[in-house]
Amino acid sequence: MTVPDSPTTNDIVTALRDADAVQYGEFELSHGGTSEYYIDKYLFETDPECLQIIASAFADRIDETTLAGVALGAVPLVAVTSTVAGQPYVVVRKKAKEYGTGNRIEGRLATNEEVVVLEDIATTGTSAVEAVNALRDAGASVERVCVVVDRQEGAHERLKSNNVEMEALVTAADLLEDTEDKDKDNDISEWLKHSQSQSHCRFCCDRAEVRKQIRSN
Repeated sequence: MTVPDSPTTNDIVTALRDADAVQYGEFELSHGGTSEYYIDKYLFETDPECLQIIASAFADRIDETTLAGVALGAVPLVAVTSTVAGQPYVVVRKKAKEYGTGNRIEGRLATNEEVVVLEDIATTGTSAVEAVNALRDAGASVERVCVVVDRQEGAHERLKSNNVEMEALVTAADLLEDTEDKDKDNDISEWLKHSQSQSHCRFCCDRAEVRKQIRSN
């Protein structure tokens, strides 16, 4: 695969699918809900071509700004994007380490330094908000979070309530779209919106079942 200079949404969707990162079945999510589709970040983050496409897309969206990657999943993303964009980065730990320097933010970070946070997958936005708060507590200025995939389950709204703009390379609707039948895309988008209000956060990924579920609501 040739890495395009400025990857489009379709380029990224194709790369994620080619890396087998989009899987279907019965999955438990980290926030406690369940889903009938799963995006395996470790498959797309360990695929060199997919990783290059994602890094190139991220690099198109940042200026001369320090980057931050949320451990563990976003570390490969921020490292490769840093190389492509020629910008420095820091790593945000889930919590301060209990040895050595005791840092939570690893790398050089100046007071009031502008930082853009990179994340792999946004579901509820909890981990991104925690990373933003950790960076702000360390003196950084954070107003943007860029993610590979937005599962469209409330992350955008949660980040907005914390005065942070979230930008996604692709959304769940993009990934679940059947490119051979564009009419189904509207069904998927409507079903995703409906599912956001359900506490169990289940998603139906069989296209025929999506249409059936929508008609019943």
